[in-house]
Amino acid sequence: MAKKRLTSTARKLRRDMTETETRLWTRLRRSQLENHKFVRQFPIGTAITDFACRSAKLVVELDGGQHSESLSDEARTKMIAAHGYTVIRFWNNDTSENIEGVLEEIRHALRNAKNG
Repeated sequence: MAKKRLTSTARKLRRDMTETETRLWTRLRRSQLENHKFVRQFPIGTAITDFACRSAKLVVELDGGQHSESLSDEARTKMIAAHGYTVIRFWNNDTSENIEGVLEEIRHALRNAKNG
């Protein structure tokens, strides 16, 4: 029952993406980045991740101001890592102001995942 609820929530989040998520998604979708397929609002364990590349076991999270003092992000990252994924995080304003820099960091993480 919990998995069904998580899937339902993920679907809703896909429909209601933030402007920042949409901006990054337009650059990740359809295997545009290093020919890696990303999915959005992907459930892993008890979390719904912003973006995930399942083949590289890489999760990309976008954080707004509400995350600046969040202790739960660390626990969330550890839980996702326990499922074998590497998590990289970006502030929303990084995506808005420097999308190319964000994409370069994601490319770097993808290359490291292939070589790791």
